[in-house]
Amino acid sequence: LPIAGLMTPAPLEELLNQLAVTEQAIFSLGCKVAHSIMQLAFLALPVIPELKLTDKGLVDVIRFEIVPLFEKE
Repeated sequence: LPIAGLMTPAPLEELLNQLAVTEQAIFSLGCKVAHSIMQLAFLALPVIPELKLTDKGLVDVIRFEIVPLFEKE
């Protein structure tokens, strides 16, 4: 989606067609998850639930802190 990855100026019909093509491509690759695009969207949504993977790394969204992946020696 061209506007902040969240919105599009495209007409609804065009967006629905693009979504259908994308879902079919994902299905043809072997994914059997219904509405897989939405599943991925919620997986990355950094406010649900406590830990989320973002472009900044693993984030504790309750404390607003990046969680280290490795312990310091």
